[in-house]
Amino acid sequence: MNRRTLGRGRIIVGIGSILALVACLFPWGQTAGIGLPPERTGAFDGFGILVFVAAIGLLALIALPYAAGDQPMALDRPLSFWAVGVVGILGFLLKVWQIQNDGLLSLPDRAIGLWLAGIGLAIVVWGLAEMLAERPRA
Repeated sequence: MNRRTLGRGRIIVGIGSILALVACLFPWGQTAGIGLPPERTGAFDGFGILVFVAAIGLLALIALPYAAGDQPMALDRPLSFWAVGVVGILGFLLKVWQIQNDGLLSLPDRAIGLWLAGIGLAIVVWGLAEMLAERPRA
């Protein structure tokens, strides 16, 4: 059985990933009530799906060593986490660009999902930086 500890960086990445997943449930953009009904967009409309996939991927990478047992895994490296994290950040930035072009970019009261995803991805970046500062595992 694998009894390794998670490490501070992986815990922080996990918290940020869970926050990004929760953000996918809320609206990411909405008109200011000009149209009837207001036009909305979410995480699953366009590039936002990359944030969802990256959050699931990061959580899977965190769970991978525990699912594999005592075998060392080649994917259990900070570079793997960074690759998946960059996909999520790129998806977020492209979604913000898409929302801005559609005129749906708004304040947190009408786009709580977008703001939560941004905070979650910022926490993920913090965790990834912590992972690089950690000593390598044996």
